[in-house]
Amino acid sequence: MYSITFRIIMNILYLLCVIPFIILIIRKLWINYRKESKNVCIVVLGDLGRSPRMQYHALSFAKEGFNVDFIGYPGSSPLNEIKVNPRINIHYLPHPPSLENTLPTVLHYIVKVLWQSVTLLFILFSKHISSYILIQNPPAIPTIPICWFFSILSEAKFIIDWHNFAHSLMALSLKKDHVIVKIAKFIEIYFGSKSYYNFCVTKAMKKYLQKEWGIQAHVLYDRPASYFKPISLADKHEFLLELSKKYKIFCGKEANSTLFTESTAEKVNLLSARPGFIISSSSWTEDEDFSILINALQEYENACDEKDAHLSDLLCVITGKGPFKEFYTSIIKLKKWKHVTIVMPWLENEEYPKMLASADLGICLHTSSSGLDLPMKVVDMFGCGLPVCAYNFACLSELVKDNENSYVFSNEKELAAQLKSWFLQFPSNESQKEIYKKFQNELLKFQEIRWHNNWSLNVLPCFN
Repeated sequence: MYSITFRIIMNILYLLCVIPFIILIIRKLWINYRKESKNVCIVVLGDLGRSPRMQYHALSFAKEGFNVDFIGYPGSSPLNEIKVNPRINIHYLPHPPSLENTLPTVLHYIVKVLWQSVTLLFILFSKHISSYILIQNPPAIPTIPICWFFSILSEAKFIIDWHNFAHSLMALSLKKDHVIVKIAKFIEIYFGSKSYYNFCVTKAMKKYLQKEWGIQAHVLYDRPASYFKPISLADKHEFLLELSKKYKIFCGKEANSTLFTESTAEKVNLLSARPGFIISSSSWTEDEDFSILINALQEYENACDEKDAHLSDLLCVITGKGPFKEFYTSIIKLKKWKHVTIVMPWLENEEYPKMLASADLGICLHTSSSGLDLPMKVVDMFGCGLPVCAYNFACLSELVKDNENSYVFSNEKELAAQLKSWFLQFPSNESQKEIYKKFQNELLKFQEIRWHNNWSLNVLPCFN
């Protein structure tokens, strides 16, 4: 009896020793069978079409011969170059069920995270195994731990591209000492230190990651894609004509004319009597206070009614979508302005760069929850040769240099003053033309380095 018991115990111990080796062998065979040597998986736990930097990553990898699995949520349409590229496979995640009105906030958040974890893992395991996993942060939960866990199983190199910090964004709507904010910060610090490689968007962020969290990161500045560029007056006229078919505000008084341009038998001209054209794009989130722009435009409107003001009328275009859009739209609808008009058109991907290139001045209200990232919308505007008025914060000077390539403001009064100065006696103010020429010279230097060239120098060597 004891002999039989002894043999059973020995067999169990033997199995306990052998099974892990069998699992390791099966896992290794599975990885070798499923893995592609020159494949990168890019994960965005958000709308793929509204993640320009990660889309640029995907296009650059494909251009350099990598196969790309691009994972994220459907919503806005990705760039056409991505949709038709044979090297890029898009994997859409199913949206979590909307239970906000039926469950308490914390419980709803837990259910959402569990849903995202399961669906993300399912797609990661069902596709070819990648050699690299590149994720966007934020969001951190559950992206960072899930992708790190999968990278361990698949022997893929785990890489984080730090756009901002998840915990600082959460703190805008939750308190800084909220348990979810603390968990997000812990995840960013703990798993960030386990990544194979890190990229970040500013020198200030690199310094912070190294000093505060012990994470070594390489700065990869955002640069404009090739299609964010200045356009000819003829192209501007053609674009505005097409736009006027959808939005009557852009229509001109004469046939074959627009609010800003006219076409004669000889050439296309800018109208000498035309309004100023300003543009801002927004994700309508907590880190952009659009009341600053609305109040500055109200002050501009009031100044237009003053005697001898000599201020141009303004057309303000605001693009984008997000949670606070309806709130600010309701405020704008209450305004009965005579000299300022706000329009919020829906633009296709190929239309947005042309709109920027057609404007006279850009407005950026991005404030940065961490104070360590830079507004990509300004990068796009600079690529189109459009100077900006940008809200000032800690590291903005890494991109916008006040009175050198654009203007910086700290409140609505300063923004209103800049608008009044820019559009005083517009478009015939010689002083303003000199400033515009100075800004343009600086923006031309900025346009010399485009996204892929910058990416090839700073990212590609890490993947070779």
